[in-house]
Amino acid sequence: MQQKIAVIIPAYNEESAIAAVIASVNALNSSASATRYIPIVINDCSKDRTAEIIDKADCIPIHLAVNLGIGGAVQTGFIFALENGFDYAIQIDGDGQHPPEFIPKMLEELKTKNLDVIIGSRFLTNEGFQSTFARRMGINYFHHLNNWLVGVSVKDSTSGMRMLNRKALLVVSEYYPDEYPEPEAIVLYAVNKLNIGEFAVQMNERQGGVSSIGTSGSVYYMFKVTLAIFFTYLRLKKTN
Repeated sequence: MQQKIAVIIPAYNEESAIAAVIASVNALNSSASATRYIPIVINDCSKDRTAEIIDKADCIPIHLAVNLGIGGAVQTGFIFALENGFDYAIQIDGDGQHPPEFIPKMLEELKTKNLDVIIGSRFLTNEGFQSTFARRMGINYFHHLNNWLVGVSVKDSTSGMRMLNRKALLVVSEYYPDEYPEPEAIVLYAVNKLNIGEFAVQMNERQGGVSSIGTSGSVYYMFKVTLAIFFTYLRLKKTN
């Protein structure tokens, strides 16, 4: 019996990279494989040609009526995967940073280690694109913050490359952080007692688009996400 993997690609103004990302996902499929990887592109009200490109590509295009931001777009994909019988779902960026060739390896690792969530990490082997020094410092800070708060050590807690099984999909379909979800989601997974692991991935530099976090906004970003992590933790502890 063939298993289906939803490859969820949130996209906002990714006209320069999105076609290549979709093609790379589809290249994982072969007639002899028992696994089918299906790209699902969530167009978050892009203002460029993203919508036109994905409508012509070999993918499932979902066009949001209003801009939901990264968290809302990703959750839309998670809900779609859960409701349409996918066995697993993996989130990757639409700008080409996350190489799809690592997806089958992440799936094997998730199943072998009986994980509910597996996160593609730049920092287990320090290979591939490592981001700027300032960003690495911020990511390391969130690693220690989440470890202190919920006792989970994730070295690349801002990585947007993460795979979930159906148990985890049930959790994120009910609630998922919105604006900067990746570090907050670690708290969500931990409070719901999901098994979390990391897998070494060699990421690329962004192939298109513009980062939502500029150098001048890094301190504000860290402050805002710190508050969000604490509020998420308090909210989830109160309801669990």
